[in-house]
Amino acid sequence: MTATQPDPAAAFKQQSAIQAASLVQTGMAVGLGTGSTAKFVVAELGRRIREEGLRITAIPTSIVTEKQAREEGIPLTTFGQQPELDIAIDGADEIEPATLNLIKGLGGALLWEKIVAAAAAQFVVVADASKYVDHLGLRCPLPVEVIPFGWENAARKLGHLGAQVTPRRMRDGSFFLTDEKNLILDCVFPAIMEPEKLSADLHAIVGVVEHGLFLHMATQTITAGPEGIRVLTPQGGRTCP
Repeated sequence: MTATQPDPAAAFKQQSAIQAASLVQTGMAVGLGTGSTAKFVVAELGRRIREEGLRITAIPTSIVTEKQAREEGIPLTTFGQQPELDIAIDGADEIEPATLNLIKGLGGALLWEKIVAAAAAQFVVVADASKYVDHLGLRCPLPVEVIPFGWENAARKLGHLGAQVTPRRMRDGSFFLTDEKNLILDCVFPAIMEPEKLSADLHAIVGVVEHGLFLHMATQTITAGPEGIRVLTPQGGRTCP
């Protein structure tokens, strides 16, 4: 039997997650992110509820996070009951430090993640320091969520924008499906120098539900690495996604 390899960045992810979770105060409505770093946030909030008497309500960004939150004893709510959030804490796949623009979605939860982030007064991003890049698109593909019907046409149009497009699949060859039962097209672009224009071009493609460019949404990033914890805020403040 092959042993599971430990995540060499796990300790840094946990450090940034604990720092971010300390921002949550009693009475807050909290967006819970998805992914390897966000799960540390959920675990820390669960610990604070049990040991410190923290009282919050939360909205998860995936079915996986919902399951973990319930196991941790975190009370959940809905946007019908709580249309605005005080804070959302989530990870990122790439972070552009000069702007705090992000690529998210390698875990496949980008649609719910963006809905939650857009509803939050504060959107705090947690990661290990390896997620910093000079320009978005240098290290990972840009995930684009599309409806299954006619996905081939959407992929063709993404190709016209300069992307190398690969439908995301499971190990058995079947399509990866998001929690909304959509497909993910992983798009490799050259370095993304005009993310706002690319965002508009992606939204103009019929069949595209959402994409993994999170632009001008983060109010703070908290990362940890060999040099310690680094906290950044965007120049010029936050604007609408």
